[in-house]
Amino acid sequence: MSLPVLVLAGSRDGENDVLAKLGQVSHKALLPVGGQPMLARVLDTIARTPGLGPVTISIENPDCIKDLAGDATILHSAPSPSESVAEAIDRIGTPCLVTTADHALLRPKWIEEFLAKAQGCDLAAGVALRATVERDVPSTKRTYIHLSDMSFSGCNLFLIGSPKGRNVIALWKRLQQNRKRPLRMALTLGLGTLLRAITRTLDSNALYGRIQKLTGANVRLVKLSDGRAAVDVDKPSDLTLAEQILARTTP
Repeated sequence: MSLPVLVLAGSRDGENDVLAKLGQVSHKALLPVGGQPMLARVLDTIARTPGLGPVTISIENPDCIKDLAGDATILHSAPSPSESVAEAIDRIGTPCLVTTADHALLRPKWIEEFLAKAQGCDLAAGVALRATVERDVPSTKRTYIHLSDMSFSGCNLFLIGSPKGRNVIALWKRLQQNRKRPLRMALTLGLGTLLRAITRTLDSNALYGRIQKLTGANVRLVKLSDGRAAVDVDKPSDLTLAEQILARTTP
């Protein structure tokens, strides 16, 4: 039985995105990385990973990727990533693997490791520990989330393992809507949880427990063993780094 895959390819800025302008393309997902559009790289990796498919792509301008999409279903993306995932999952169902079009370095073995470690979760997110990223990609500057027992960067790999995972997406949507209203975020998460996060006294188990209390879902951060999995192409320096990594990496 194959696992459906959702690829998030939306861009708030469309053709005005800095990377789209840099690559002289109509959309960020079409940016050439090592001579191949980012989206094409991601779709190729999915095709080479056993047990995946069918593929759905969420993007605000479906016409711009029709030549690359192949047999994939294309959906109009919503205004935010959380809404795009929620709307797509309503059609795809669960379980479902979610990744992004800007994950140009994505490799089958990362997906296989992630899925093997994410078994039994209602929702899992792939991460790379800061020490792992700094070991494997010492020249990169990533954004890290700091908990009391780990500092990590996201790897743009998510497994929505059961219908309960949708409750976590709904929570994500509420937090995203209130990201500029700290008090409302505090009321959503709980003031104690927010204060512990700010003071870096919140550990991963406490975070899992709070999310489970709010959503009923069993969630996990899945640590990947290759720090390169945390490198996406989100700015011009990422493009340079990704092409350098590809140039010295065997397929």
